Order: sequence, then structure tokens, then C-alpha cells
Amino acid sequence: MKTAMRAKDAERLGTIRLLLAACKQREVDERIELDDAAVVAIIDKLVKQRKDSIAAFDAAGRADLVAKETAEKAVLEAYLPQRMTAEEIGTQVAALVAELGASTPADMGKVMGAAKARFAGKADMGMISAAVKAALAP
Repeated sequence: MKTAMRAKDAERLGTIRLLLAACKQREVDERIELDDAAVVAIIDKLVKQRKDSIAAFDAAGRADLVAKETAEKAVLEAYLPQRMTAEEIGTQVAALVAELGASTPADMGKVMGAAKARFAGKADMGMISAAVKAALAP
């Protein structure tokens, strides 16, 4: 935050303040001290919100707001740990499906529960869901 202030980077500073406010809000609401996993979850949530906003603004033809949300998303993604690639996700999900003995689309809930625990903060859950659907498809 101090670096963004010194560089007079208003967009980055605003996004960092937004992130810190979201973390502080969660700490106050739940009366807890956030650990790294909780902070990563908050960042994931904010990135997802930005993606949804970008899609909505793009559909409405608001290029100015799309650019603003894209810049915020890029700043937030810089604070996330290295994400798994689609290939890594595919192989990990296939191993998880084999490990759990899942074979039909009805087993998706069981696989997604285990996947959420295993891949939290390491991969986009939308990509995980798509990989699970593909692995369980008949």
C-alpha cells in the first residue's frame, strides 16, 4: 500500500484499500483473526466479483467500466498464489475421481467436496467443476 501511495498509483491503491477493508470487515463480523487461507478465499471472492462485473459491463457496452474492473482484477490476482494450469487440474481431478471411486455424474457432489478441500486457493473452482464434469461424463 505504501509503495502504491509513493508511486501515486491511484487505481492500485484503491484496490489494495478495498482488499484490506474486505479483510477487516470479515475479521470484525466473525470476530476472528484471518489466516492465509481465509485471505486467499477473500481475494478469490473479489476476483470472481470482478469477473462477473466485467461480463455484465461488457454486455452493456460499458468499456470504461470494463477497463476499471479488469485493472482491479489484475491487481487482486497478483496477491493470489500461483494457480494450477488446466492440464494439472485435469490430471489431479482424474486422480481424485479414481481415489474416491466415483463413476457417475451423481457422484459429483462427493468429488466436488473433496476437490474444494484439496484445491482451495490453488485453482479456480469453475475450472475444477468443469474438469469433474468431464471426468464423470458417461
